[in-house]
Amino acid sequence: MIESVLLIGGSGFIGSHVARRLAARGLHVTVATRRRERAKHLILLPTVDVVEADVDDDAVLARLCAGQDAVVNMVGILKGGNGQPYGAGFARAHVELPRRLARAAWEANIPAFAQVSALKAAADAPSGYLRSKAAGEAAVRAVFPEATIFQPSVVFGDGDSFLTMFARLLKYTPVLPLAAPDARFQPVWVGNVADAIVEALLRPEAWGRTFELCGPHAYQLRELVEYTSRVTGRRRAVLGLSPALSWLQAFALEMVGGPMTRDNLRSMSVASLCDDCPLPFGLVPAALEDVAPRYLGRPSR
Repeated sequence: MIESVLLIGGSGFIGSHVARRLAARGLHVTVATRRRERAKHLILLPTVDVVEADVDDDAVLARLCAGQDAVVNMVGILKGGNGQPYGAGFARAHVELPRRLARAAWEANIPAFAQVSALKAAADAPSGYLRSKAAGEAAVRAVFPEATIFQPSVVFGDGDSFLTMFARLLKYTPVLPLAAPDARFQPVWVGNVADAIVEALLRPEAWGRTFELCGPHAYQLRELVEYTSRVTGRRRAVLGLSPALSWLQAFALEMVGGPMTRDNLRSMSVASLCDDCPLPFGLVPAALEDVAPRYLGRPSR
């Protein structure tokens, strides 16, 4: 029986939603974070403990896992450097941390382990991000064979870094030059992702499986940006860039620490779509159009 859950990455976008849902069910939740300030929005939840911890220390991971019934790893980064098969940042966050955490959970005899990966993660994927996510899955399963893997498409919801980022960019420019305008996504609501994770932890028959998580509709990136423009009331022209100009934009933004890298562009060359698979556990996928207006709103121009 699952009564206590350790969340790594629990103060982040997806993790915060998972923590709230676990707390609502009366489970004890430990959120490990490097800075307690990052998780202040969770501190008041009655069954949530926020613990400052250095998860790069194996001894710390062992202490965190002691006495837990389940572990969920939601650590993910979009900028991890370049290299083969992936950059050093991706290696640390997506491969080494999951491996070490899975080992600590296994040695602590924890029955359930969940790993949040990415849709279309594969060893031969075109980007270091997707290759590292696949390597992380393999590293976890090698140590903890009954780990449950989640592979969401792009995740949207209040606090996201996707539609909210475009809403912010649209505020400052009359024309938005858009790299990879034809990239395809099947956005999934963060609430659906969190519900799937919680349900899987509580259902032993789900352990060891891999779940793709997608919303009900597929979109091109251009369509998502134009929709954001309409919802926010910031009607701007969206200029789709050619592959060559998309590459130049990504390179320039990468050099100045902007919101895109060449590796992000390579990730977008793979359609982030589910293969006609419904959400697990009978969950009903929320449509982006039913959720996004609630948090994007319609600010003034």
